[in-house]
Amino acid sequence: MKKLIISTLVIGACFLSCKGQEKKEVQQKEILTPEERNKIDPKLTEFWEPKVPKVTPGKNAAAPSDAIVLFDGSNFDSWSQKSSSSVGWTLNDDGSMTVNPKTGGITSKQTFGSIQLHLEWKSPPKVEGKSGQGLGNSGVFLQGRYEVQVLDNIDNETYSNGQVGSVYKQSIPLAMASVPTGEWNTYDIIYHQPEFNELGEVTKKATITVLHNGVLVQDHFEIQGPTEYKGPPIYKAHDKAPIHLQAHGDLVSYRNIWVREL
Repeated sequence: MKKLIISTLVIGACFLSCKGQEKKEVQQKEILTPEERNKIDPKLTEFWEPKVPKVTPGKNAAAPSDAIVLFDGSNFDSWSQKSSSSVGWTLNDDGSMTVNPKTGGITSKQTFGSIQLHLEWKSPPKVEGKSGQGLGNSGVFLQGRYEVQVLDNIDNETYSNGQVGSVYKQSIPLAMASVPTGEWNTYDIIYHQPEFNELGEVTKKATITVLHNGVLVQDHFEIQGPTEYKGPPIYKAHDKAPIHLQAHGDLVSYRNIWVREL
């Protein structure tokens, strides 16, 4: 076998973003092959404690006048799919769109850096026998790589850093502010993109603030790198990139999506 010479560095990764949190140090490799990542047990990055407190959300706010509208319920003109020349999601009569698990996620045609993002989403009716990460699962990926989790956590336990409002497997939400299953949720996200030097090294990490139904669930969290299901996140240099809405096998619906560039 070829010997891999891999230098390691220890970073303080803030995986628990809440009051009384403790910073966990993670051994992060500069080089991590797909084979190495695949051997990592995903449970190593699933945290069940602390439990997230529940709060009752208020009413939703309207969009500002200077918004770049990505979806207003009339068409998919601002979106594309790798699997097809046209978007295969369902366009509904109520001005929403619903994931088609067979065609995969959708990606905005326009690319973005730092943004304010508003969107609304709704979990499908509960399916008997499905629970945890298998219930109403989707995700909002900033710049196509940093995920804010969408999940039905109404009477549905899962690991805290993978529940609704989390920066997936990086930051536990400050509260669980979901409305009942089948009602519309809102996400208002303030995202600042990372900065890199000429060598492709990160000099300033991305930050994110998330309000879920008007409740602060992520407070200027410093993102540790692209979302990974297994293993540690590792930054790679990139430019502006699109927003991606994930298809994870569940019939999650979205509506009223707009962006303000910062």
